[in-house]
Amino acid sequence: MTRMLISGGIKSGKSSYALERANKLPGKKNFLATAIPFDKEMEDRIIRHKEERGSDYFTIEEPMDIHLHSKDNLILDCLTVWMNNLFYKEKEEEWRKILESFLLKNTGNIIIVTNEVGLGNIPMDPVSRKYNEYLAAANKMIAKSMNEVVFMVSGLPLWVKGNQNE
Repeated sequence: MTRMLISGGIKSGKSSYALERANKLPGKKNFLATAIPFDKEMEDRIIRHKEERGSDYFTIEEPMDIHLHSKDNLILDCLTVWMNNLFYKEKEEEWRKILESFLLKNTGNIIIVTNEVGLGNIPMDPVSRKYNEYLAAANKMIAKSMNEVVFMVSGLPLWVKGNQNE
């Protein structure tokens, strides 16, 4: 069974690697997309991601209520944007309850994409510090429950937890 967290910096290859790994899973693939197309740049990015996935994936667009979706062979992309959406809608205090429910419901093959926030500086403003704190806590919660954790650096996967030969 594949239960994987893929973390790393912005544009480190996380999403592409998630697709690469998911393509090895048997059966129908599912993609839980959390992005909201709030401007032209984000619209273009979403289009590029859809093209990269092709027609091999059933896509669910869900910016906040990820816990309402339970699928096997699921990629959640991405936790970073999901947390941002909660903050934007001023529902950030609900993150733990939603994420715990999501993890309990999704017991099959799952790949979760997130950004690592622990490598940068400490933000000057309180909202950004709180965001980093919550996302870091969410990442730790997920990493603990997964059998594989991969850290992406310049498009290369580095194994943090699990066996890369499985």
